[in-house]
Amino acid sequence: MERTRKEYRHELEIVQEKVAVMGDRACAEVQMAMEALLAGDVDLAREVMQADDDIDAMIVDIEDSCILLIAKQQPIAHDLRVIATGFKISTDIERIGDHAYDIAKTVQQVEVPLDSERMKCVQVLGDCAVDMVAKAMRAYRQHDVQLADDVRRLDKKMDAVFERTFYALSEFVTTEAARQKRITQLLFIARFLERIGDHAVNIAEWVIYRETAVRIQQKKKA
Repeated sequence: MERTRKEYRHELEIVQEKVAVMGDRACAEVQMAMEALLAGDVDLAREVMQADDDIDAMIVDIEDSCILLIAKQQPIAHDLRVIATGFKISTDIERIGDHAYDIAKTVQQVEVPLDSERMKCVQVLGDCAVDMVAKAMRAYRQHDVQLADDVRRLDKKMDAVFERTFYALSEFVTTEAARQKRITQLLFIARFLERIGDHAVNIAEWVIYRETAVRIQQKKKA
């Protein structure tokens, strides 16, 4: 019985490690996508797009592992929360990977505008998104409720940066007709980054639930 229990605990740890590795991979892909955008590096963008298949395979593996654990062990209380949040968080991570793919795909369609101020806004937004995902995954690895709560508070900063970026780019569209298509693509990228921040907040809230059993009511954005 003791050996079986140890094996079960080890299997739980493996699932959590798989989720953490997947999250770290998606975070790295977002960072690479932003580097590709800022440098106009089409080859790097292509690498990010190709990596999306790996992230998709990871979520399938995690889902299979979680289902097998539930079927074999019929977990309750904290153990059940570990498995349930593994499902939920891996879904958010998969969405983050999708947005990294979307950003990388856009690199092949947009030339970097010469307006450094507006590109700086997009860069700052990207830095915020990467920081939130990295901290959310660190909170997951370290079972750190305080750090998870910090990620939730960062959402206000992300929203403020997104708003500034959106209006700066929108103004550029009206004054630079020749660049409308390029700037419109950057507006889409800004939205992708804002959504990545939202998924980081979701991850943080699932970490809090895993550790405390407290469900945080998520506010829907307009």
